[in-house]
Amino acid sequence: MKLLHHPMPTLLDERAGLIAGFTATVVLSILMIAKSSAGLMPQLDPIADIAHLARLPEGTVQALWFGWIGHFALGTIIWGTIYAAMHADLPGLPVVRGLIFGVLAWLAMMIVFMPMAGHGLFALSLGPMAMVATLVLHLVYGAVLGMTYARAAHE
Repeated sequence: MKLLHHPMPTLLDERAGLIAGFTATVVLSILMIAKSSAGLMPQLDPIADIAHLARLPEGTVQALWFGWIGHFALGTIIWGTIYAAMHADLPGLPVVRGLIFGVLAWLAMMIVFMPMAGHGLFALSLGPMAMVATLVLHLVYGAVLGMTYARAAHE
């Protein structure tokens, strides 16, 4: 992967990043809700983990709202803006760029967020399926992010 010197992202790039980040976060959230509704891996709950990091009482309405708002802020504003800034440095078609970015976001979650949430590196305390499930979810997020960004940025 070659890193090139690009000018600062334009307003269109940032807008496209926010649109793509929000769209990808909605899709990811639907899958997360489906996982929870099916009773799969209840111990894997990033929404509760975000609220827990803010020291909010578990199971409260405030914790639930804070967790979801934090989730959407990360997926839309943080990851969407970062993708807008670096997408041109990623190889391949938009979907491939998104998949690569999804893996990078997943690695950040596994190396930074999961240990902070008390689950250890790569969420190993939750069992190996948590690692696999979060990777699949981030690949979906990345694919949607890349395709939506390309469309929103008129690439």
